[in-house]
Formats: sequence, C-alpha cells, structure tokens
Amino acid sequence: MHSFRYVGRELHCEGVAVSALVKKHGTPLYVYSQATLSDHFTKLDQAMAPLDHLVCFAMKSNSNLAVIRTLAGLGSGFDTVSAGELARTIAAGGDPAKCVFAGVGKTEEEIAYALKQGIYSFNVESEAELKRISAVAVRLKKIAPVAVRVNPNVDAGTHAKITTGTYENKFGIAFEDIEKVYARAAKLPNIRLRGLQMHIGSQLTAIEPFRKAVEKVAPLVQRLSVRHGFDFFSIGGGIGIVYQDALASGDATWWKRPEAAGILTPERYAAELVPLLKPLGLKILLEPGRFLSGNAGVLVTRVEYIKRTGKKNFVIVDAAMNDLIRPAFYDSYHEIVPLQKKGGALVSSDVVGPVCESGDYFAKDRPLAKVGEGDHLALMSAGAYGSVMASNYNSRPIAAEVLVNGKRSALVRRRQELEEIWGPETVAPWQSR
Repeated sequence: MHSFRYVGRELHCEGVAVSALVKKHGTPLYVYSQATLSDHFTKLDQAMAPLDHLVCFAMKSNSNLAVIRTLAGLGSGFDTVSAGELARTIAAGGDPAKCVFAGVGKTEEEIAYALKQGIYSFNVESEAELKRISAVAVRLKKIAPVAVRVNPNVDAGTHAKITTGTYENKFGIAFEDIEKVYARAAKLPNIRLRGLQMHIGSQLTAIEPFRKAVEKVAPLVQRLSVRHGFDFFSIGGGIGIVYQDALASGDATWWKRPEAAGILTPERYAAELVPLLKPLGLKILLEPGRFLSGNAGVLVTRVEYIKRTGKKNFVIVDAAMNDLIRPAFYDSYHEIVPLQKKGGALVSSDVVGPVCESGDYFAKDRPLAKVGEGDHLALMSAGAYGSVMASNYNSRPIAAEVLVNGKRSALVRRRQELEEIWGPETVAPWQSR
C-alpha cells in the first residue's frame, strides 16, 4: 500500500501534485510520502503486538533525516552499520538506546563511539570482533552489550547480491559453531551477552525462508538464553515489497488479495512467526528497511531526448545510474509512469540516463506511454536503496529530496551545488600556479 495515485490525469503524492514539486524543485527529484512510511511501520508494529518487540529500521535503505525523524516519532529503533549512521540517527532525534550496530568491519573508533552513545546492542559478526569490542570496553570502563549473528545456512531464494544467510556469504558465524563461540565469549571481560541475531537476506516475498530460519534457530536461542540470560532475539529484516506495477498496487482492491500479487503482508508474517517466537519469552527485534521505505518514495526525471534507431526507441532522461543504481547493479525492475496519464498505444522503449556507461539504464524494451521531450516520468518504489546509494559519478550533483505530508511538502535535502562536489579536494602544493 502506498500514497502515490492519479487524481484525474495527474500523479499525486498524498494531496500534492508531483508536477507542482517538479516545478518548484526541478529534477532529478526524490519524493517521499510520510503517510506511507507511517502506515507501513504501524502495520508491522501492530501485527507483532502479541510479542514484546522492537522494530529497528534498517537505515541503510534510506538515511534521510526527515525519514528517520518520521519513524523515530512512531517509536522506531534503528539498525545502523557505521558510526555515521548512528550519528545521523541521533541528529534526527532517534534514541541510541534503541539502536543496534551491525556490520562485519567495525573499527575501534566506531565501537568506542557506539559504547559512549549507549546503544542497545552490537550485532557481532566474528570472534575477532568480539575480542576487539571487549578490549575497547575495558579501556573505556564500560560493559558492551552484544548479540552474535548466527548464519543459519538457509537459502532465502533472493538475488545473489542480497542473500546473507548461507555459508557462502561473509556474514555471521556458522550455526554449528555458535554455542562454542558463546562459551568463549562469556569469558571475555566487559562483555554482556544480551541476545542472538540473524538475517537471511532482503526482498523476500514468501514466508517459507523466514519460517525455516526461525524454526531452525529458535531451539538454539532457547538453550543459549538459559545459559547466558538473554534479553532478546533479533530475527533481522528482509520483508519484500511490490516493484512491478507498484502504482496499481496502491489501489484498495489490490490490498484485499495481496498474496495474489506476490506480497508478504505484516499480518501473514506475524501469523506464521509469532507462535514460534512467543514461547521463547524474549524481546523480539525486527530490522526491516525496504518494507518501510521502498514504496514510500519515487524518483522523478525529465525526458531530455527521444532517440530512435533501427531497433530501439530510447527515452533519454536527466536521472542516471548515479541517482538510482538498482537497475544497473541488480537488474532491478522499477515501474515507470508519466506524471500526466496518457492514452494511446504503448511504445517499446529503453529508458536510459546521460552517464557514459551502457549499464546506465532504468528499463529495457519496456512498453511505455508515448512521451516526448519535456515530459516527466516517475520511477516508482525508489524509497529504498535510491538516494542513499547515490554517487557523484561523472561529477553529477546529488539529487534533491522532498517529503510530503498530506497537502504539505518540504525540501528535506537541497540539490547539491556543483562546487560542493570537489569542495573537499585540492591540488598538490607543487601544482600551484
């Protein structure tokens, strides 16, 4: 469910015409719906209500301060993977005591910073990291709360670049080794073994991988909790969203039969997992990212040229792979719609950007409404892993971002000025003129 829909022939985000935002802020432009963020968080939070739980937004999916503030206001915790993400969370009003710190390569400086901020727990990825956290905690005279990440060796059946729960991935500690690791960790000074964590992958639209992982790991959690006095079990994130025909999915008739559209709803997720988790008697942490932010955002772009060759109709737009890299990186699908609904026959088109790479595309051989120079297109479901993965490749500025709340809108990230791209750089002393 999301809050992007046509009103008459005009695409709206909640109560605001997207074309009005383009007129004010230009393109490329990210537009986020606060109502969608709130709706998705609330649905998941309510579905898990039978359990003592904490939803920790995986802010790697979207780290805009306004997005973080929206979710913090709803009581969300945050899943962070760097000191920068933790600092962003705090700057936006998030509570560090509701933050977990994940990632396989935490530096001593990051560990010290997180301990000083009083985070809820570290999600630990290796024994070497456990020893480093212990040493830093001893030096700072603090107790470090930790949860070791177990790798359950469950194939999530998702894209190879976003699966994380098998032994071929860099994440976590093998299921067979985890009890011995906890036994050794219990002897480390200034370490508090607070729980266990797992995460098997992203963009999962079926319940079976989640159920298999929880069924496999729950007995392990039970044993370890008795030995070490756990507070929580984190089951990670990974709930998938609709990408194909995401605009149509905003219709209420679609929401009555979500499974038919290949969607795993919070209600179905909870119905399957709550009975498996409740007997543990622990706080359950969830770490969703894409599920909360993905359908809450679009990337708007202007058509610059139409180029027809003997075999192709190229729609050349002003957004590029540096603005939204998912299609180039993952071969990902994003629904593409015009800001003004058009009639007539569809035209098979490649939607491409201006960057000098063959991989700079958003769609290939896609049936699209006939558009021309000056028209605008919206790339749907771009609220996750969109702007947050942007770069300055080809010295292109980072796009602006807008948040919509009902009939109100606000610029929540201004467009980067050209001079800011090379602002931190300088020539060497011997190159001075």
